[in-house]
Amino acid sequence: MARVYKAYQENLDREVAVKVLPPWYAADRSFVERFNLEARLVARLSHPNIVTVHDANEQNGHLYIVMQLVDGGTLKNRLDQLHRSGKIMDLAEAVPIFTQLASALTYAHEQGVIHRDIKPVNVLMDRSGRPILSDFGIAKVLASTESNLTRPGAGVGTPEYMSPEQCQGGAVDGRADIYALGVMLFEALTGRPPFQGANYPALAHSHIYEMPPRPGLLNPTLAPAVEQIILTALMKNPQQRFQRADDLAEALQKMLTNQVPVAGYNTPPAQLAGNTPFTGQRPSPQNGRQLVMYPCHYCQRPNKPLQRFCTYCGGPMNQCRICGKSNVANNRFCTNCGKPLGI
Repeated sequence: MARVYKAYQENLDREVAVKVLPPWYAADRSFVERFNLEARLVARLSHPNIVTVHDANEQNGHLYIVMQLVDGGTLKNRLDQLHRSGKIMDLAEAVPIFTQLASALTYAHEQGVIHRDIKPVNVLMDRSGRPILSDFGIAKVLASTESNLTRPGAGVGTPEYMSPEQCQGGAVDGRADIYALGVMLFEALTGRPPFQGANYPALAHSHIYEMPPRPGLLNPTLAPAVEQIILTALMKNPQQRFQRADDLAEALQKMLTNQVPVAGYNTPPAQLAGNTPFTGQRPSPQNGRQLVMYPCHYCQRPNKPLQRFCTYCGGPMNQCRICGKSNVANNRFCTNCGKPLGI
Protein backbone atom coordinates (compact mmCIF):
# COMPACT_ATOMS: atom_id res chain seq x y z
CA MET A 1 0.00 0.00 0.00
CA ALA A 2 3.00 2.33 0.32
CA ARG A 3 6.74 2.77 0.06
CA VAL A 4 8.78 3.57 3.15
CA TYR A 5 11.93 5.68 2.97
CA LYS A 6 14.62 6.33 5.52
CA ALA A 7 15.01 10.12 5.67
CA TYR A 8 16.84 12.84 7.54
CA GLN A 9 14.96 15.69 9.20
CA GLU A 10 17.42 18.56 9.06
CA ASN A 11 15.81 21.04 11.46
CA LEU A 12 15.69 18.47 14.30
CA ASP A 13 18.84 16.58 13.29
CA ARG A 14 17.22 13.14 13.36
CA GLU A 15 16.54 10.19 11.10
CA VAL A 16 12.90 9.32 10.44
CA ALA A 17 10.80 6.96 8.33
CA VAL A 18 8.58 8.45 5.61
CA LYS A 19 5.70 6.33 4.32
CA VAL A 20 4.47 7.55 0.92
CA LEU A 21 1.13 6.35 -0.44
CA PRO A 22 0.56 5.86 -4.19
CA PRO A 23 -0.80 8.94 -6.03
CA TRP A 24 -4.24 7.47 -6.72
CA TYR A 25 -5.14 7.80 -3.04
CA ALA A 26 -4.64 11.56 -3.18
CA ALA A 27 -7.03 11.76 -6.14
CA ASP A 28 -9.91 10.77 -3.85
CA ARG A 29 -10.59 13.89 -1.79
CA SER A 30 -12.90 12.10 0.64
CA PHE A 31 -10.11 9.60 1.28
CA VAL A 32 -7.69 12.49 1.92
CA GLU A 33 -10.06 13.95 4.51
CA ARG A 34 -10.40 10.61 6.31
CA PHE A 35 -6.65 10.05 6.08
CA ASN A 36 -5.89 13.41 7.69
CA LEU A 37 -8.48 12.85 10.43
CA GLU A 38 -7.15 9.39 11.26
CA ALA A 39 -3.55 10.63 11.17
CA ARG A 40 -4.41 13.28 13.78
CA LEU A 41 -6.02 10.65 16.01
CA VAL A 42 -3.07 8.27 15.73
CA ALA A 43 -0.55 11.08 16.30
CA ARG A 44 -2.07 11.57 19.75
CA LEU A 45 -1.12 8.04 20.79
CA SER A 46 1.85 8.05 23.14
CA HIS A 47 3.03 4.60 24.18
CA PRO A 48 6.50 2.99 24.17
CA ASN A 49 5.22 0.11 22.02
CA ILE A 50 3.41 2.22 19.40
CA VAL A 51 5.37 3.96 16.65
CA THR A 52 5.39 7.73 17.04
CA VAL A 53 3.80 9.75 14.22
CA HIS A 54 5.61 13.06 13.71
CA ASP A 55 3.71 14.46 10.73
CA ALA A 56 1.21 13.63 7.99
CA ASN A 57 0.47 15.72 4.93
CA GLU A 58 0.14 15.89 1.15
CA GLN A 59 2.68 17.18 -1.35
CA ASN A 60 2.82 16.99 -5.15
CA GLY A 61 -0.11 14.58 -5.27
CA HIS A 62 1.32 12.20 -2.67
CA LEU A 63 0.03 11.54 0.84
CA TYR A 64 2.81 10.85 3.31
CA ILE A 65 3.36 10.06 6.98
CA VAL A 66 6.55 10.87 8.88
CA MET A 67 7.22 8.41 11.68
CA GLN A 68 9.78 7.35 14.22
CA LEU A 69 12.52 5.29 12.56
CA VAL A 70 12.70 1.76 13.98
CA ASP A 71 15.55 -0.10 12.33
CA GLY A 72 15.74 -3.49 14.06
CA GLY A 73 13.62 -5.39 11.52
CA THR A 74 10.15 -6.80 12.14
CA LEU A 75 8.63 -9.66 14.06
CA LYS A 76 8.16 -11.38 10.70
CA ASN A 77 11.91 -11.15 10.11
CA ARG A 78 12.49 -12.81 13.47
CA LEU A 79 9.97 -15.60 12.83
CA ASP A 80 11.44 -16.21 9.36
CA GLN A 81 14.92 -16.38 10.87
CA LEU A 82 13.78 -19.02 13.36
CA HIS A 83 11.95 -20.93 10.60
CA ARG A 84 15.08 -21.06 8.44
CA SER A 85 16.97 -22.54 11.40
CA GLY A 86 14.26 -25.13 11.98
CA LYS A 87 13.30 -23.52 15.29
CA ILE A 88 10.32 -21.83 16.87
CA MET A 89 10.19 -19.02 19.42
CA ASP A 90 10.43 -20.13 23.03
CA LEU A 91 8.25 -18.76 25.81
CA ALA A 92 11.08 -16.80 27.38
CA GLU A 93 11.28 -14.68 24.23
CA ALA A 94 7.61 -14.70 23.28
CA VAL A 95 6.04 -13.63 26.59
CA PRO A 96 7.84 -10.25 26.87
CA ILE A 97 7.05 -9.46 23.22
CA PHE A 98 3.37 -10.32 23.43
CA THR A 99 2.77 -8.71 26.82
CA GLN A 100 4.18 -5.45 25.46
CA LEU A 101 2.04 -5.69 22.32
CA ALA A 102 -1.01 -6.36 24.49
CA SER A 103 -0.20 -3.28 26.56
CA ALA A 104 -0.02 -1.18 23.39
CA LEU A 105 -3.35 -2.52 22.15
CA THR A 106 -5.07 -1.95 25.49
CA TYR A 107 -3.86 1.64 25.52
CA ALA A 108 -4.96 2.26 21.92
CA HIS A 109 -8.36 0.68 22.49
CA GLU A 110 -8.90 2.88 25.53
CA GLN A 111 -8.24 5.88 23.26
CA GLY A 112 -10.85 4.61 20.82
CA VAL A 113 -8.32 3.49 18.18
CA ILE A 114 -8.50 -0.03 16.71
CA HIS A 115 -5.63 -1.32 14.56
CA ARG A 116 -7.55 -3.80 12.32
CA ASP A 117 -4.41 -5.21 10.66
CA ILE A 118 -2.28 -6.79 13.37
CA LYS A 119 0.34 -9.05 11.73
CA PRO A 120 4.07 -9.78 12.19
CA VAL A 121 5.19 -7.36 9.47
CA ASN A 122 3.44 -4.52 11.33
CA VAL A 123 5.39 -5.27 14.51
CA LEU A 124 8.67 -3.38 14.25
CA MET A 125 11.57 -4.36 16.50
CA ASP A 126 14.11 -1.90 17.81
CA ARG A 127 17.70 -2.94 18.37
CA SER A 128 17.04 -3.82 22.01
CA GLY A 129 14.29 -6.27 20.98
CA ARG A 130 11.39 -4.00 21.98
CA PRO A 131 8.29 -4.57 19.79
CA ILE A 132 6.65 -1.46 18.35
CA LEU A 133 3.28 -1.56 16.57
CA SER A 134 3.02 0.42 13.35
CA ASP A 135 0.30 1.37 10.85
CA PHE A 136 -2.41 2.23 13.37
CA GLY A 137 -5.44 3.73 11.71
CA ILE A 138 -4.45 3.08 8.10
CA ALA A 139 -6.68 0.02 7.78
CA LYS A 140 -9.65 2.04 9.02
CA VAL A 141 -9.20 4.62 6.29
CA LEU A 142 -8.84 1.93 3.64
CA ALA A 143 -11.91 0.11 4.94
CA SER A 144 -13.97 3.27 4.62
CA THR A 145 -13.16 3.57 0.92
CA GLU A 146 -15.27 0.95 -0.81
CA SER A 147 -13.52 1.37 -4.15
CA ASN A 148 -10.24 0.30 -2.58
CA LEU A 149 -11.59 -3.01 -1.29
CA THR A 150 -10.35 -5.96 -3.27
CA ARG A 151 -12.87 -8.30 -1.63
CA PRO A 152 -16.43 -6.94 -1.73
CA GLY A 153 -18.13 -7.09 1.65
CA ALA A 154 -14.93 -8.00 3.51
CA GLY A 155 -12.99 -5.89 5.96
CA VAL A 156 -9.49 -4.70 5.21
CA GLY A 157 -6.81 -6.86 6.75
CA THR A 158 -4.46 -9.74 6.05
CA PRO A 159 -6.40 -13.02 5.63
CA GLU A 160 -4.16 -15.18 7.85
CA TYR A 161 -4.74 -12.81 10.78
CA MET A 162 -8.32 -11.61 10.25
CA SER A 163 -10.97 -12.27 12.88
CA PRO A 164 -14.18 -14.07 11.91
CA GLU A 165 -16.16 -10.83 12.17
CA GLN A 166 -13.71 -9.11 9.81
CA CYS A 167 -13.99 -11.97 7.33
CA GLN A 168 -17.77 -11.57 7.40
CA GLY A 169 -17.57 -7.80 6.94
CA GLY A 170 -19.21 -7.25 10.32
CA ALA A 171 -18.69 -4.61 12.99
CA VAL A 172 -15.17 -4.62 14.41
CA ASP A 173 -13.94 -3.61 17.85
CA GLY A 174 -10.77 -4.17 19.87
CA ARG A 175 -11.48 -7.89 20.21
CA ALA A 176 -10.62 -8.32 16.51
CA ASP A 177 -7.10 -7.10 17.37
CA ILE A 178 -7.00 -9.58 20.26
CA TYR A 179 -7.89 -12.40 17.84
CA ALA A 180 -5.06 -11.34 15.52
CA LEU A 181 -2.69 -11.20 18.50
CA GLY A 182 -3.72 -14.79 19.29
CA VAL A 183 -2.98 -15.82 15.70
CA MET A 184 0.50 -14.31 15.98
CA LEU A 185 1.10 -16.03 19.33
CA PHE A 186 0.00 -19.34 17.80
CA GLU A 187 2.42 -18.79 14.91
CA ALA A 188 5.32 -17.77 17.14
CA LEU A 189 5.00 -20.84 19.37
CA THR A 190 4.19 -23.46 16.69
CA GLY A 191 5.95 -22.22 13.57
CA ARG A 192 2.79 -21.62 11.48
CA PRO A 193 -0.50 -19.72 11.69
CA PRO A 194 -3.54 -21.75 12.77
CA PHE A 195 -5.18 -21.60 9.33
CA GLN A 196 -3.52 -21.94 5.96
CA GLY A 197 -5.10 -21.62 2.54
CA ALA A 198 -4.30 -20.78 -1.06
CA ASN A 199 -6.74 -17.89 -1.28
CA TYR A 200 -8.90 -15.51 0.73
CA PRO A 201 -12.18 -17.53 0.56
CA ALA A 202 -10.46 -20.64 1.94
CA LEU A 203 -8.87 -18.71 4.81
CA ALA A 204 -12.06 -16.79 5.56
CA HIS A 205 -14.03 -20.05 5.73
CA SER A 206 -11.52 -21.46 8.21
CA HIS A 207 -11.62 -18.38 10.45
CA ILE A 208 -15.42 -18.35 10.47
CA TYR A 209 -16.28 -22.05 10.74
CA GLU A 210 -13.27 -24.24 11.62
CA MET A 211 -11.74 -24.80 15.04
CA PRO A 212 -8.00 -24.10 15.14
CA PRO A 213 -5.72 -27.10 15.67
CA ARG A 214 -4.48 -27.62 19.19
CA PRO A 215 -1.13 -25.80 19.44
CA GLY A 216 0.25 -28.73 21.44
CA LEU A 217 -0.14 -31.01 18.43
CA LEU A 218 2.34 -28.82 16.54
CA ASN A 219 4.58 -28.10 19.52
CA PRO A 220 4.37 -30.92 22.11
CA THR A 221 6.49 -28.92 24.57
CA LEU A 222 3.70 -26.38 25.10
CA ALA A 223 2.00 -26.56 28.48
CA PRO A 224 -1.80 -26.94 28.53
CA ALA A 225 -2.00 -23.51 30.19
CA VAL A 226 -0.35 -21.89 27.16
CA GLU A 227 -2.68 -23.78 24.83
CA GLN A 228 -5.71 -22.49 26.68
CA ILE A 229 -4.50 -18.88 26.51
CA ILE A 230 -4.05 -19.15 22.73
CA LEU A 231 -7.37 -20.88 22.16
CA THR A 232 -9.23 -18.34 24.30
CA ALA A 233 -7.84 -15.54 22.13
CA LEU A 234 -8.99 -17.46 19.04
CA MET A 235 -12.61 -18.01 20.04
CA LYS A 236 -15.02 -17.40 17.15
CA ASN A 237 -17.43 -15.43 19.33
CA PRO A 238 -15.80 -12.15 20.44
CA GLN A 239 -17.68 -12.42 23.77
CA GLN A 240 -15.75 -15.59 24.56
CA ARG A 241 -12.28 -14.15 23.92
CA PHE A 242 -10.22 -12.11 26.32
CA GLN A 243 -12.15 -8.87 26.49
CA ARG A 244 -9.05 -6.73 26.98
CA ALA A 245 -5.62 -7.35 25.51
CA ASP A 246 -4.17 -6.90 29.00
CA ASP A 247 -6.19 -9.94 30.12
CA LEU A 248 -4.17 -12.05 27.69
CA ALA A 249 -0.92 -10.48 28.89
CA GLU A 250 -1.84 -11.09 32.53
CA ALA A 251 -2.64 -14.73 31.79
CA LEU A 252 0.74 -15.20 30.08
CA GLN A 253 2.67 -13.61 32.92
CA LYS A 254 0.85 -15.52 35.64
CA MET A 255 1.27 -18.76 33.71
CA LEU A 256 5.05 -18.25 33.83
CA THR A 257 5.16 -17.29 37.51
CA ASN A 258 2.68 -19.90 38.76
CA GLN A 259 4.04 -23.16 37.41
CA VAL A 260 3.55 -24.95 40.76
CA PRO A 261 0.46 -25.12 43.04
CA VAL A 262 0.16 -22.30 45.56
CA ALA A 263 1.31 -23.49 48.98
CA GLY A 264 -1.65 -24.59 51.06
CA TYR A 265 -3.95 -25.24 48.09
CA ASN A 266 -3.20 -28.87 47.37
CA THR A 267 -6.74 -30.21 47.17
CA PRO A 268 -6.80 -32.99 44.54
CA PRO A 269 -8.35 -31.87 41.22
CA ALA A 270 -11.05 -34.53 41.52
CA GLN A 271 -12.43 -32.63 44.50
CA LEU A 272 -12.56 -29.37 42.56
CA ALA A 273 -15.03 -30.42 39.86
CA GLY A 274 -18.11 -28.38 39.05
CA ASN A 275 -18.89 -24.92 40.35
CA THR A 276 -18.49 -25.74 44.04
CA PRO A 277 -15.92 -23.52 45.73
CA PHE A 278 -13.35 -25.10 47.97
CA THR A 279 -11.70 -23.66 51.05
CA GLY A 280 -7.96 -23.11 51.18
CA GLN A 281 -5.92 -23.97 54.22
CA ARG A 282 -4.49 -20.54 54.93
CA PRO A 283 -6.54 -18.16 57.11
CA SER A 284 -7.45 -14.74 55.82
CA PRO A 285 -5.23 -12.15 57.56
CA GLN A 286 -8.24 -9.87 58.11
CA ASN A 287 -10.64 -12.15 59.93
CA GLY A 288 -8.86 -15.45 60.53
CA ARG A 289 -11.41 -17.33 58.41
CA GLN A 290 -10.51 -19.67 55.60
CA LEU A 291 -10.26 -18.07 52.14
CA VAL A 292 -12.87 -19.39 49.69
CA MET A 293 -11.32 -20.27 46.32
CA TYR A 294 -12.93 -21.40 43.07
CA PRO A 295 -11.64 -24.08 40.67
CA CYS A 296 -10.94 -23.34 37.02
CA HIS A 297 -13.10 -25.51 34.73
CA TYR A 298 -10.11 -26.11 32.44
CA CYS A 299 -7.11 -26.80 34.69
CA GLN A 300 -8.90 -27.21 38.06
CA ARG A 301 -6.50 -24.82 39.79
CA PRO A 302 -7.76 -22.53 42.60
CA ASN A 303 -8.61 -18.89 41.95
CA LYS A 304 -9.82 -16.01 44.08
CA PRO A 305 -13.53 -15.09 43.99
CA LEU A 306 -13.14 -11.96 41.85
CA GLN A 307 -11.01 -13.54 39.12
CA ARG A 308 -12.57 -13.41 35.64
CA PHE A 309 -9.80 -15.47 34.03
CA CYS A 310 -7.77 -18.27 35.58
CA THR A 311 -4.43 -17.07 36.89
CA TYR A 312 -2.83 -20.35 35.80
CA CYS A 313 -4.19 -21.24 32.34
CA GLY A 314 -5.95 -18.03 31.30
CA GLY A 315 -9.32 -19.70 30.70
CA PRO A 316 -12.56 -17.87 31.56
CA MET A 317 -13.56 -18.66 35.14
CA ASN A 318 -17.34 -18.31 34.96
CA GLN A 319 -18.54 -17.90 31.40
CA CYS A 320 -22.25 -17.59 30.69
CA ARG A 321 -23.42 -20.36 28.37
CA ILE A 322 -26.26 -18.18 27.12
CA CYS A 323 -24.54 -14.94 26.05
CA GLY A 324 -20.83 -15.84 26.40
CA LYS A 325 -20.06 -13.07 28.92
CA SER A 326 -17.11 -13.77 31.24
CA ASN A 327 -18.07 -13.29 34.89
CA VAL A 328 -16.04 -13.30 38.09
CA ALA A 329 -15.70 -16.68 39.75
CA ASN A 330 -18.20 -16.17 42.56
CA ASN A 331 -21.06 -14.76 40.46
CA ARG A 332 -24.25 -16.84 40.51
CA PHE A 333 -26.00 -14.86 37.77
CA CYS A 334 -24.60 -13.36 34.56
CA THR A 335 -24.01 -9.62 34.83
CA ASN A 336 -24.87 -9.24 31.14
CA CYS A 337 -28.06 -11.28 30.57
CA GLY A 338 -29.08 -12.16 34.15
CA LYS A 339 -29.29 -15.91 33.48
CA PRO A 340 -28.12 -18.37 36.17
CA LEU A 341 -24.48 -19.39 35.74
CA GLY A 342 -23.18 -22.95 35.84
CA ILE A 343 -26.21 -24.50 34.15
